[in-house]
Amino acid sequence: MSTSSLNPHGQPVTRRLSLARNADRDANELIGLARGVLADGALNQGEAEFLLRWLEERPESLGIWPFSVLFERLNEALQDGHLDAQEGADLMGLLLDYTGGGSLAGGEDTSASRQSSALPLCSPAPEIEFEDCHFVLTGKFITGTRAECEAEILERGGLTQSNPTRKTRFVVIGNLGSTDWAQSSYGRKIQKAVELRADGRDIAIVSEKHWASQLGD
Repeated sequence: MSTSSLNPHGQPVTRRLSLARNADRDANELIGLARGVLADGALNQGEAEFLLRWLEERPESLGIWPFSVLFERLNEALQDGHLDAQEGADLMGLLLDYTGGGSLAGGEDTSASRQSSALPLCSPAPEIEFEDCHFVLTGKFITGTRAECEAEILERGGLTQSNPTRKTRFVVIGNLGSTDWAQSSYGRKIQKAVELRADGRDIAIVSEKHWASQLGD
């Protein structure tokens, strides 16, 4: 069976590119849904169940960050059929982290795309190696708590550091980043990594999204 379809211009589109396009569309839609949920400052049972159904209707996106994380958290929270106050608050925090207060489509200064482009990320992003490599995590992570993310690295044979040094191979910037990263507290780690990179050190600065995509199963 062919893995190609035709785009609106009659040109073939591979399945991989089609999935990527659908994921971008779903990401924009999820931003809108999340903001709607956050508007009243609370997440109720009905809203959580709606988000879970919305994700279940998009199985091809469930293996992609951050859909995979949100799906897992919603499943855990609703496993007993009841969303308690703490679970609701945790999910609210996750949605707030994901939306970042910006808009993916509106072109505002606070948008995720503008925030990410302001960060000194390596382009193209390199393949992530774990075995015997030193990692520094900075910022807030959607994938999990800092301890959980560090555990992912340790399980794969990597090492973690609190600050960049000459041994550091990867600096991973959590969440969406910020246009004023140089003035932020976590920005000092990024600035140190930039200085080390400029000094010829083999250090890569990558986003949480790229790092999470390399974790595999």
